[in-house]
Amino acid sequence: MNSTPNPKTSDVVYAPIEATDRFCREVFAAIGADEATADAATRAMMHGSRHGVDSHGVRLLDHYVKVMNGGRVNRRPNTRIIHSFGAVASLDADDGHGALGAYCGMKHAVELAGQFGIGAVSIRNGSHFGPAGAYAMAAAEQGYIGLAVCNSDSFVRLHDGAMRFHGTNPIAFAVPVDNDNPWLLDMATSAVPYNRVQLYRSLGVPLPEGVASDEAGQNTLDPSLVEMLAPVGGEFGFKGAGLAGFAEILSAVISGMRLSFDILPMGGPDMSTPRGMGAFVLALKPGAFVSHEVFQTGIKRYVEVLRTSPAREGMTVMAPGDREWKVAEERARSGLPLDPATRDAFAALAEEHGLTPPFDL
Repeated sequence: MNSTPNPKTSDVVYAPIEATDRFCREVFAAIGADEATADAATRAMMHGSRHGVDSHGVRLLDHYVKVMNGGRVNRRPNTRIIHSFGAVASLDADDGHGALGAYCGMKHAVELAGQFGIGAVSIRNGSHFGPAGAYAMAAAEQGYIGLAVCNSDSFVRLHDGAMRFHGTNPIAFAVPVDNDNPWLLDMATSAVPYNRVQLYRSLGVPLPEGVASDEAGQNTLDPSLVEMLAPVGGEFGFKGAGLAGFAEILSAVISGMRLSFDILPMGGPDMSTPRGMGAFVLALKPGAFVSHEVFQTGIKRYVEVLRTSPAREGMTVMAPGDREWKVAEERARSGLPLDPATRDAFAALAEEHGLTPPFDL
């Protein structure tokens, strides 16, 4: 995963974690969202912000307010299982917040896995669900292996392509490790998520090489010129495009929802029409395959050798998730960095709803 740019201290404000969590919940309550929606959306955003996935953190609060006020996202959905077949189920999110559908879907997947060893839930009529890792983690925190994928509106060209085709279509996979943080893979199948382009734009930071393209499909470092993203993989971007297709099929095809190129753009201008998005979550019970002891011996051995393997000069070898855990420890002490656009949006929401922002104005 690409790390967030390191802006100048003067570009950001730092907000305490608890105060930011409180503020997000208060904003959702102020616009009429039900408690389940406020909890799920805040929990997902805070996962992103705490772990350094700022592109999918609390900077999304203002967007979520806009789509709820506009009518695109149902503030009080009737999220329910509409079909079950053994270890498989379909969940209708009722055009609610994507995080609510994903958390509810994973909760049911874990319940199925507890009974059958595996549980798979297809989610339909959802919306943008934020950091996929949050839902894979929800399974790992209960001792299960978790997988979460979704598709999104087209913004990523194919390998050697010059038009938007797939969404950023994230894939997240989390594995529980006793007395340690989970092994956590959380990646977009694009070179970077578009929310990170917006973050770089807000911070005035140039993009890394080879992650985004202009309207002609040519690489650009200027976030203001970005018209599409590159698939992950650089010169081997066909691999990223294939992984995006994997997420697309699980998210949209088996749920009967819209393919990426048929989904309304996240940024509008239409903020009133539901986007008909799909997602997919899966839970595995390790103990259904081998004993807990055997599984934990294997995963611990794998992580230990991975972390202690030789590194190239000047580099550090990390297990997937290690960067996120390190950032979470730092931010527990320093607070969450809010980029200028997010700071201004929080201040405006606080003034509009008579709330206290999580930082000094």
